[in-house]
Amino acid sequence: MSNGLAGLYRRPYLIGESQGTIVSDREEAVQRAIEVIRHQNGELRLYIREFKEFQFALDPLEAPDGPRVAKLMAEHSKAAGVGPMAAVAGVLADLSVEEMLKAGASVAVVENGGEVAFTSDRPVNIALQAGDAPLSKRIGFKLEEFPVGVATSSGLFSHALSFGEAEAVTVFAESAGLADAAATAVGNVVKGDDEQYASRLGVDTGLSIEGVRGVFVLYRGAVGMGGRMPSIIGVDPGDPNELSIEIGRR
Repeated sequence: MSNGLAGLYRRPYLIGESQGTIVSDREEAVQRAIEVIRHQNGELRLYIREFKEFQFALDPLEAPDGPRVAKLMAEHSKAAGVGPMAAVAGVLADLSVEEMLKAGASVAVVENGGEVAFTSDRPVNIALQAGDAPLSKRIGFKLEEFPVGVATSSGLFSHALSFGEAEAVTVFAESAGLADAAATAVGNVVKGDDEQYASRLGVDTGLSIEGVRGVFVLYRGAVGMGGRMPSIIGVDPGDPNELSIEIGRR
């Protein structure tokens, strides 16, 4: 991170299939976030064991008897018209930041597999990673409005399921869970030989989802964007102070 965020508590983590980085101005908040991820992962695994369809569905499903993590996944995936697992990384980030704020954090950032929930009392710069695309780790965004959720999907450089072909689709939304689900929905429609049309279709698809603030699409060198976007900035890929978003790392 930059813009005055140096010196904060920063901790990488690997819990089950959740991997990422937590940053905060309070060490206790970082630990609380770790505990939330571990607990919610466990709750979700138990739920999926009883309701296997929830893990593999490509369309929205309800989770009326599920734990809170499953209910939020169902809610956000329904808004975006995708399967509930499309929102899992973002929802875990949201729940962790929520607990960090209860611990008194002024800066609460949880990156989970490339999907990020942000609350901060100062600006944050993020770098976009898109595999070996020319703009990967060369451009980023300056976040100044919080809270915000940011998620990136790719049809080329991600292990996550996508039916599209975009190098990168980045969505800014009112929560990371919604951004996560919406990025999947946008990524699914970005394909075909008309790069400009596909990029515009992706942007329009994202902005049609309530709660989505801005959409950025990188497809075959064509860039599309719309909505309330943060400032686009150049970033230094070698700067250890940058919080990088790695697409498709779930």
